[in-house]
Amino acid sequence: MSTNLLTVAYIAASALFILSLGGLSNQESARKGNIFGIAGMTIAFVATALSPLVTGYTTLAATIIPGAIIGAILASRVAMTSMPELVAILHSFVGLAAVLVGIGNYLQPESGLVGAEATIHEIEIFIGVFIGAVTFTGSIIAFGKLRAILSSKPLMLPARHFLNIAMLVATVWLGVQFMGTENGLQPLLIMTGIACVLGVHLVMAIGGADMPVVISMLNSYSGWAAAAAGFMLSNDLLIITGALVGSSGAILSYIMCKAMNRSFISVILGGFGEGAGAPSGGGVQIEGEAKPTTVEGTVELLLNAKSVIITPGYGMAVAQAQHGVSEITKILRDRGVNVRFGIHPVAGRLPGHMNVLLAEANVPYDIVLEMDEINEDFPETDVVLVIGANDTVNPSAMEDPSSPIAGMPVLEVWKAKDVVVMKRSMASGYAGVENPLFYKENTQMLFGDARKNIDAILGQLLTQDEAGEKVLVGAK
Repeated sequence: MSTNLLTVAYIAASALFILSLGGLSNQESARKGNIFGIAGMTIAFVATALSPLVTGYTTLAATIIPGAIIGAILASRVAMTSMPELVAILHSFVGLAAVLVGIGNYLQPESGLVGAEATIHEIEIFIGVFIGAVTFTGSIIAFGKLRAILSSKPLMLPARHFLNIAMLVATVWLGVQFMGTENGLQPLLIMTGIACVLGVHLVMAIGGADMPVVISMLNSYSGWAAAAAGFMLSNDLLIITGALVGSSGAILSYIMCKAMNRSFISVILGGFGEGAGAPSGGGVQIEGEAKPTTVEGTVELLLNAKSVIITPGYGMAVAQAQHGVSEITKILRDRGVNVRFGIHPVAGRLPGHMNVLLAEANVPYDIVLEMDEINEDFPETDVVLVIGANDTVNPSAMEDPSSPIAGMPVLEVWKAKDVVVMKRSMASGYAGVENPLFYKENTQMLFGDARKNIDAILGQLLTQDEAGEKVLVGAK
């Protein structure tokens, strides 16, 4: 493939990546956005493989084919509930790739680079390896936390911020050593080790409540690592792709921090400042008694309601109850009930997690509303069904200034006439914060597996419909 044709292919792939991001901005066009992204990556891959710089096709095939097979098998077997863990571990691969590309590029430098060009190239290598190493280990720790291999509680070491600053200062000093010597491999490798430790420490210091932000932030890091690798390899498409991923991930992280009333800098620096995973001190004493309910009681509330809001959370994803919820929604809407969904920006453990599950179950897009769109409607709502959500419907965010989630905007479900919370137990959510919602006067707890309870509710609603149809036939 000629250089001109390669350039045209890269431009086409870049345009498709931009269209892909645009398509992913809303549910209706998300499928088309994915198709654009797949097409762009296919063009990029084929064009790069056929470029004049690639000659070792045997080695290329020996690495790509097994990787593609393993990736396809793993992706097909991963449930939607485990998608956050998959995303985290894939980020780690991008970071590791940037580290290996940087070290390999230094050991076998480009010929013909002298003076300022050589200096800039060495800076690219050093920065690329640093970002890649932080992304690599940080993503592994995020995977461990999401997988419950590691505790979701933040690791608060004494003088942790001083430790982070010390590692950054050491990195800068090693950078000076790297640039000032002909054999800079030793300072490069030492810096890599320090960056790996920094990545571990930054993510370990972030609590479970902020993990969705961490995932999107690591997504941004992986993008910048890819862009750095593009600079090292003089690959324009890799630079563009990395910049798109890095900037979009950073923007998403900022939006999520704003939605959680968190400081963007606080979260990415591992809890620097107030409110980022700090343990609660003394909190407000929870009063009242939780009132259990039954499937029959829940069905009666739904049948007598004129307006219903469903607020799903990670528990619905784990139970795979979204299809039953979709059927219940259809039945209630056919009866004239105004049914809508309230989605918190960080519902689940990955941005957009709940939206994908509901779309998979064919829930109409127009009744799936964001928190800001639906929060004002709770006071006029008859029944709220909370399915597996916890931290995102926790009143202590607004009522308890000492709570670890204080100030975080939440779905104000407790303002509805009746609230039914579907949970396995009274256990706290991923942030480890007890929920006063369970003890409020208008709240009833429907304990048990969400899928079994949803199926039972659906069964009773279907029975009611069949009985109604028989009555109408008999009257005729």
